[in-house]
Amino acid sequence: MEQTKKQTPSFESVWALLQETAQLQKESRADFDKRMKEAEQQRKESSADFDKRMKEAEQQRKESSADFDKRMREAEQQRKKSSADFDRRMKKMEEIAGSWANNHGSFAEEYFFNSFENGKKNFFGEKFDDIKKNLKNFWQGIEDEYDIVMYNHVAVAIIEVKYKAHENNIPKVLKKAETFRILFPNYKDFKIYLGLASMSFYPKLEEECINQGIAIIKQTGDTVVINDAHLKVF
Repeated sequence: MEQTKKQTPSFESVWALLQETAQLQKESRADFDKRMKEAEQQRKESSADFDKRMKEAEQQRKESSADFDKRMREAEQQRKKSSADFDRRMKKMEEIAGSWANNHGSFAEEYFFNSFENGKKNFFGEKFDDIKKNLKNFWQGIEDEYDIVMYNHVAVAIIEVKYKAHENNIPKVLKKAETFRILFPNYKDFKIYLGLASMSFYPKLEEECINQGIAIIKQTGDTVVINDAHLKVF
C-alpha cells in the first residue's frame, strides 16, 4: 500500500492562522474589557444608588429626630404650662382658703371678745376688771400672741380662740401660761387661768380640756356657755 505523504503547511497558511488567532485574542480581550467596564459601571451605579439611599435614610433619620425633638419640646412646654397653671390655681385656692379661714377666725375672735366685754368677766371664780385682745410681745427670742386676755389685781385669764377647735390645739393653749410669764414679767406671780373658746366642740376635745384643767368656752345658740368647774391654776 502506498503511504500518503504529509503536506507541509505553507508560510501563508501559518501566517493566516496566526493572524486569525491574534484577531480572536484581540476580540476576546476587547469583549473582556467591555464586560469589566460594564461591571465597574454597574458597581459604581450600585454604589451611587446605595450612597443615595443611605443619604436619604440619614436625612429621614435627621428629620425624624428633629420632629421627635420638636414634639418633646412642645410636650415639655405644655407640661410646664400645665404645671404653672396648676400652681397658679393652687395658690389661688390657698389664698381663698386662707382668707376664708382668717375671716372665720376673725369672726370667732370678735364674737367671743364682744361676749366677754359685754359682761362675761365674772367667771373662773374671779371678777376681771380689764380685757385685751390680740395681745403680743417678743423678748429674748420668745414670741407669742394671746387672742383674749383678762386681768384683775391677782389673776390673768388667757383665752385661745378657734373657729373650730381640735385636740391639736391643746398643747398650744397650755404653753400660753409659760410664755406669758416670760413676756410679761409683771404678772409672773399672778394666778393664770387658761380657756379654749370655739364655735363648736366635740366630746373628746371637751374631755381633754377637762383633763388638762382648761376652761371650755363655746357657743350654744345665741349664748356663750362656759364650763370651768374643772379649772386649774397655772
